Amino acid sequence: MGTSVPTAPDGVANLADVFPSCLVALGAADAPWLRDNGLEARIALRPARSAIVVLVDGLGSGPLAARAGHARWLTAAKGTGTAKKLRSGFPTTTAAALSTLTTGRSPGTHGVVGYSGWNPDTRAVMNLLGGWDTEVPADWFLADTLFTRAASLGLDPVVVGPDRYRTSGMTANVLGGARYVSADTIPQRVDAALAETAAGRSLVYLYVPELDSIGHKHGWQSDRWTAALELLDGELARLDASAAADVGVLVTADHGVLDVPDHANIAIDPLLLTDVVGVAGDPRCRQLTVAPGTDVRGLVGAFRARYGKKAFVASRDEAIEAGWFGAVDARVVPRIGDVIVVARGSWAFNDDRALGDDEVPKRMIGQHGAMTDEETIVPLRLAGAFAH
Repeated sequence: MGTSVPTAPDGVANLADVFPSCLVALGAADAPWLRDNGLEARIALRPARSAIVVLVDGLGSGPLAARAGHARWLTAAKGTGTAKKLRSGFPTTTAAALSTLTTGRSPGTHGVVGYSGWNPDTRAVMNLLGGWDTEVPADWFLADTLFTRAASLGLDPVVVGPDRYRTSGMTANVLGGARYVSADTIPQRVDAALAETAAGRSLVYLYVPELDSIGHKHGWQSDRWTAALELLDGELARLDASAAADVGVLVTADHGVLDVPDHANIAIDPLLLTDVVGVAGDPRCRQLTVAPGTDVRGLVGAFRARYGKKAFVASRDEAIEAGWFGAVDARVVPRIGDVIVVARGSWAFNDDRALGDDEVPKRMIGQHGAMTDEETIVPLRLAGAFAH
């Protein structure tokens, strides 16, 4: 079958490198340990006693650069050139990206392959962000978190985040092994991270969901998004100034974002979905599971003919061969859609078959999930002991 499927970048630092690199910087892990555990640590960090990893949900390098005047700390490169970039991974969606961050593994290995995913046992689509308490099987997550490893290596692993996430099923799995500290505002989270690293040896993960939430509803080009970025930047500057001299600070994001205009929200042709039994993923990264006996090659060709340069369309085998999901465990293969539709440009693909004739679809403005630079390239800001 002719194909226009791009290959995933190989051998470059990405979210999977963040925690292993911190473990090395904290003296808790070394090259043999990394090798024995199949991990990479390709981010060069100076030695530190403790580390604070700040994950800003939805902060892409592109929007950050466009609003640099509102984020002077985040975009600064003091002397040592510590304002850098990192690749997120694919798909660029929070459930998959956070799982990669906390395990140091690819989605094809840890098993969270999208915002939602196909369960081959129940033959149903599950929400892999908010459905861990009700839909996701107990054995779905296939990798140990590095919080668990950190505890066994003599570090105190801590998660600082909003209280509403403290007891969620996703927290229990994707953030498992860490002690959860609730703090509902960004300033409160900064205070908590400072307190947790005042003494001892800690690996602290500080989660900032505000920009992503605002971006979805209002777009990253909105005044509200810019105001939230200004607040965050000021608090990160305070974190840098207030942290002990031997505490390293690393700031990054799980994915970027782009604003999708109304005209770019495509309702997928229902005829193309005739044999589709499961529509998973995000509008910018659809994973379609088809009924047994469906001509997958033919369906891929039909999507390519219908949408042309608006999307990369691949069969599951093509996507795996191209390295989209990284190394793929045999148990994960049936979780990936038979046909994958990845938006190019600012397009998004929606399944509107359930809408009534007079019903207006609800669309997000800020979206992500695909493999554009706006979605895959995220900031990497090093500070504190990591930058000195």
